Amino acid sequence: MQRVAVLSLHTSPLAQPGSGDSGGMNVYVRELVSALAQAGVECTTYTRASRPGLPEVVQVEPGHRVVHVPAGPYNLAKEQLPSVLDDFGDAVVDHIKNDFPADVLHANYWLSGLVAHRIKHELDLPFVSTFHTLAKVKAEGGDFEPVLRERAEAEIIGCADAICVSCTEEERQFRRLYGNPAGKIEIIAPGVEHAFFAPGDRGGARKALDLQPDGPVLLFVGRIQPLKGPDVAVRALAELNRPDALLLLVGGASGAAGDDEMRLLRSLITELGVEGQVRFIEPQPHHILSTYYRAADVVIVPSRSESFGLVALEASACGIPVVAGGVGGLLTLVDHGASGFLVPNRDPQLYAEHVAYILDNPEQAALMGHRGAARAQRYTWGFAAARLRRVYADVAVRELVACA
Repeated sequence: MQRVAVLSLHTSPLAQPGSGDSGGMNVYVRELVSALAQAGVECTTYTRASRPGLPEVVQVEPGHRVVHVPAGPYNLAKEQLPSVLDDFGDAVVDHIKNDFPADVLHANYWLSGLVAHRIKHELDLPFVSTFHTLAKVKAEGGDFEPVLRERAEAEIIGCADAICVSCTEEERQFRRLYGNPAGKIEIIAPGVEHAFFAPGDRGGARKALDLQPDGPVLLFVGRIQPLKGPDVAVRALAELNRPDALLLLVGGASGAAGDDEMRLLRSLITELGVEGQVRFIEPQPHHILSTYYRAADVVIVPSRSESFGLVALEASACGIPVVAGGVGGLLTLVDHGASGFLVPNRDPQLYAEHVAYILDNPEQAALMGHRGAARAQRYTWGFAAARLRRVYADVAVRELVACA
């Protein structure tokens, strides 16, 4: 039986996605580890305890547990987390030695990667890394990260025995920006839980959410931060010039500047005169999001950068056309003109034009939704877990990468 120590230092897979630092990565870790456990892999996920009173160990299901590691004050901002890496690493090493032995380390995000790099050498364990986002990729979209992060990612890339990316586009982007790593690059596409995310009745979904039975409904799902582009969705609504249209923004403020970003977004809504057409929705339990997708005519995903784009996949799985930024993994999820539209820049007018086409052509919109749902069937967490099991088996028998 394979035994995996999964590191997710800065955010817990048990946290509510859509607020703070919790988002698609949380869903990825939770669902993928669950699929691994169901396939017979013994998984322990280590995350930093972010508030008092959390149990040390949460047994999520057989073979799937989460360990809350005390490391630094509870209310640390994300920018302060590098100061607690040693404490976090000490606790993980102690657990692996005394409580939950591991055959492989799998780190999520660069902070966890730094810890796993240390543990790899201390315990002589193979090290798999999934970055989720990378500093150089974010910089190309206008979101610049501290030099510390760039150096850390270079260190991790130089030592990881395998690096997981979500799609061929992310692999091309990685090799273009970082070159060929010493370890192998493996494509592990995320999945979607089709038991929840599937086509359904729009009228029933709107009734359940107390929405207007008629009239266009546009949907944005994500954290309120510049990277995700909620301002583009608001500007597109204004460009649409449809007084009967409603835009739902499902998600909460994120990061140190999250509250400021929320205030700026509300000011923009007032400035554009669409106050009565925008509704803020608190972050929702993941499975409830399917009702919001089904209630919408179109889902807007205007991210500046996106390694994969789980929202676009979930919307497609529910049979809803997607208008998304032409970046990263979104290029592999949305077939332009077939299941939705890709926007090569952040022009709200172009977003509005594509949205208008979907709203004004219901037969074509239905066909787009059908194609998107069919495409989404290719993505399952079980398949992702099967590929990852082979990666774990491979790194366990290969000679470990030596740091450059």
